Amino acid sequence: MKISELAKGLADGGGETDVEVTGVVSDSRKAVLGSLFAALSGSKADGAGFVADAERRGAAAVLAADGLALDTALPVLRSVDPRRALALIAARFHGAQPGTIAAVTGTSGKTSIAAFTRQIWAAAGEAAASIGTVGVVSPTRNEYGSLTTPDPIDLARLLAELSGEGVTHVAMEASSHGLDQRRLDGAKLAAAAFINLGRDHLDYHPDIESYFAAKMRLFDTLLPQGAPAVIFADDGWSDRATAVALHSGADLLTVGRKGTFLSLKRLEHERHRQIAEIEHAGRLYRVVLPLAGEFQMANALVAAGLAIATGVDPDIALEALESLKGAPGRLDLAGNTAEGAPVFVDYAHKPEALENVLSSVRPFTTGRVVVVFGCGGDRDKGKRPIMGEIATRLADVAIVTDDNPRSEVPATIRAEIMAAAPGATEIGDRREAIRAAVREARAGDTVVIAGKGHENGQTIGSQTLPFSDHEEVRAAIAEAGR
Repeated sequence: MKISELAKGLADGGGETDVEVTGVVSDSRKAVLGSLFAALSGSKADGAGFVADAERRGAAAVLAADGLALDTALPVLRSVDPRRALALIAARFHGAQPGTIAAVTGTSGKTSIAAFTRQIWAAAGEAAASIGTVGVVSPTRNEYGSLTTPDPIDLARLLAELSGEGVTHVAMEASSHGLDQRRLDGAKLAAAAFINLGRDHLDYHPDIESYFAAKMRLFDTLLPQGAPAVIFADDGWSDRATAVALHSGADLLTVGRKGTFLSLKRLEHERHRQIAEIEHAGRLYRVVLPLAGEFQMANALVAAGLAIATGVDPDIALEALESLKGAPGRLDLAGNTAEGAPVFVDYAHKPEALENVLSSVRPFTTGRVVVVFGCGGDRDKGKRPIMGEIATRLADVAIVTDDNPRSEVPATIRAEIMAAAPGATEIGDRREAIRAAVREARAGDTVVIAGKGHENGQTIGSQTLPFSDHEEVRAAIAEAGR
């Protein structure tokens, strides 16, 4: 594709020579003959310092911010917002996208909502995929991923591939990092959703207001006017999200107990399922959701709202809730002890998520709630005492252990949690902590192993060592039963 065609309306400059662009990259090591190299400034490195490397590898042109000094003879495209320009250029270069793309943002629940929406679309006969924390799932692939929201070049390439494979519907997570860094700006959205907001990523965002504003880019910048915005109505930030969606010209659809599009009228909790009465368009539906936890009902309502808003018959969408499968590591039953106590693995690694999961298991727990949890290193330190307080308030037995300490001293992280967790037990070795919780459990108890969910590794220092909470739970149950 000629550089003039690629950049038209998106970036200025490019020189007099209309060079042919063979690919778009933001990592100079991936540059090949004919590449457009995006010289972006990041938190760890400035792309301007890698222009020479990209040029040596065959790059044909550079994309950079207005005013950024570059020492290169290559044609240079300029933009006041080069990250957004990159996303739009990558989308233009890679071409086709599935016709229906829905994105969901919020602090907790994005992974489940994306997975549920995909499943409801599939139940309606659509070729559907989901993209997010647990990777890419479609009729032709199930690939693990490491980023909630892929970078804009990878996302554009992936959407084009999915379209080429016949996928027509995609549900994707929209993280605050992804939104702030313009990773989704090239996706042609048909609908968007908001589930909740809690404390998270304050190591990246300067404050909670900035965090919320990043989330709201999904509605005030990316969602086309008149497109449906599905808002969970029962969160503390719901009213503000609703106001943003309305101000942006979206078709507002609220769900939840306070919702008007899908209104939750009644909810009964059982150990492994929930029975709900949901009103839509004046009709009452009885739905048996085969998943525990009220937060999962909230996620299911948002997913059903997205599906109905994008053309699925309400009868089909709400019936599909009865066969939903939970996303990996989201209140995932990993096993039962010999005494019959269920042991759940959950990804809860932030305050709101931990509070949700512990509150959700309480209604069907006749004995004690036992929780094993920790906090990640090199992340928002302020949430550590908050999570310690939540664990000791909502669980009867709290065991503080290591999560992914990364470059921090694990004992320091645990101490910051323990300072606000009176009565908690500290066991640094996560494997031993899980075994201690399983040994502790009695009939009627519920055990929650929180923080890592679907992850298959534990990052200590610069190494990620094999570690699965699911496998460790099964091994602990087997040992305890001997």
